[in-house]
Amino acid sequence: MVSLRNGGFPRWSPGWRAPAAVGSGALPALAFPAPALWWFAYAALVPWMLLLRSAPTGRRAAWEGWLGGAGFILAVHHWLLPSLHVFLLPVAALLGVLWIPWALLVRELLGGRPSAGRAAAALVLVPAGWLLSELARSWQGLGGPWGLLGASQWQVPPALRLASVGGVWLVSLLVVAVNCALVLLLAAPGARIPAVAGVTGCAVLTGVVWLWAERPEVSGRLRVAVVQPGPIPDGPDSAELRFAAGERLTRTLAGQRPDLVVWGESSVGADLAARPDLARRLTALSAQVGAPLLVNVDARGPDRPGIYKSSMLIGPQGPTGDRYDKMRLVPFGEYVPARALLGWATSVGRAADEDRMRGKAPVVMSLPGGLRLGPLVCFESAFPDMSRHLTRDGASLLVAQSATSTFQDSWAPAQHASLAALRAAEDGRPMVHATLTGVSVVHGPSGERIGPALPTSASTAAVYEVPLATGTTPYVRFGDWPVGAALAALTAFCAARGARSLRRPAPEPSSPPARTARG
Repeated sequence: MVSLRNGGFPRWSPGWRAPAAVGSGALPALAFPAPALWWFAYAALVPWMLLLRSAPTGRRAAWEGWLGGAGFILAVHHWLLPSLHVFLLPVAALLGVLWIPWALLVRELLGGRPSAGRAAAALVLVPAGWLLSELARSWQGLGGPWGLLGASQWQVPPALRLASVGGVWLVSLLVVAVNCALVLLLAAPGARIPAVAGVTGCAVLTGVVWLWAERPEVSGRLRVAVVQPGPIPDGPDSAELRFAAGERLTRTLAGQRPDLVVWGESSVGADLAARPDLARRLTALSAQVGAPLLVNVDARGPDRPGIYKSSMLIGPQGPTGDRYDKMRLVPFGEYVPARALLGWATSVGRAADEDRMRGKAPVVMSLPGGLRLGPLVCFESAFPDMSRHLTRDGASLLVAQSATSTFQDSWAPAQHASLAALRAAEDGRPMVHATLTGVSVVHGPSGERIGPALPTSASTAAVYEVPLATGTTPYVRFGDWPVGAALAALTAFCAARGARSLRRPAPEPSSPPARTARG
């Protein structure tokens, strides 16, 4: 229940604050695909922040920050329910803790009647606090950087230009800053001048970046074919059927003169050293279409223990020797963290029965003509640092091989495909996102869409004219500098608070209670 008091601004009755925190924390999920209401991201945090600023105590704000964070995780990752079932609830509860510092900042800096100085500080520190939670959960052990708020702006050209300067982190900072300014405009009439100045500053920064940031220079084109077999029924022969479907579709490319053919993740279900017949079939395909094939092997090899997911390049003479083993694995999907403690998750969902093995280093592969490509496997396209590393190592083309067939009818395929736009814009390099069952998509070096996406209903092979680019974006050159700036601002704030508390005089000791004699 909401009542209007204190100048007409909303005050939440205690009985409804907890569900309001969960619901308002979930609202930003609407800005991501599939709804893709990107514009909503600039106001999606306002209800949650209004709730937090009205918290009667810091403990209450921390509790509602935790609940809202859990609601956000549940909403953005709800498509994991088929795999994790009820285990998604404790995962959301664990990750929700990361929003407690942000919630305390919101209450302290936006609560009550903030002065102009406090409002100005809030426009810097509240976004920095949000970024701290995003940075913490970006660690692979906590699930990785899926659902970063800035990623909701993947189809907005000015936001993509910002990403080329400061990565997705800079976009997140500006989105939260606009939300913070809206809260000040709605709830703090005395702070409207810094609020308007904050929104104006965000707009000016975006305009300056749009006009002056380096743009990738197109240096040529590459014809890249994406092979998407489509859904294959689960069964003991599903790997063979998927391989045969990819083989059939690849043959249709003969005569279309592709320079590279890309298959999706787990497109080959047996190690090529153990199955030389599959290696011969892939070699014949490469010769027939006149281009190397980038396939993905998901199998146990005869020469090393465990199962790896490996990107391999196959040419007309057979495997070229270029091989990349996936380094960052999907928690629960490809390994179970602390399996001795959490292994029971395999009994309630589709968690991995056996942990996949990790690769040791990124690999840049060479194509005929000297062009170099940087492969990523599925989940790895969510990590900005991985594609940046490949670009710094000389990759002219980024390729992500993916499979989201487990989540075919959910928001997951569209969410995953949208990440290619951000990685392309950050690094100034085109990116191909090739999947088994959709959504497959190609983005140019500024993050722009190249050709049509292949939807989850498609079983086809498509050729794209991919623009290549030279030059180095500020993000590739300087890295995650917005993260460093945010951490520096928070550190300065904490240091100032600590110094102020030390200068505060200690309270006078109270007099001891008088003793009364009893006769």
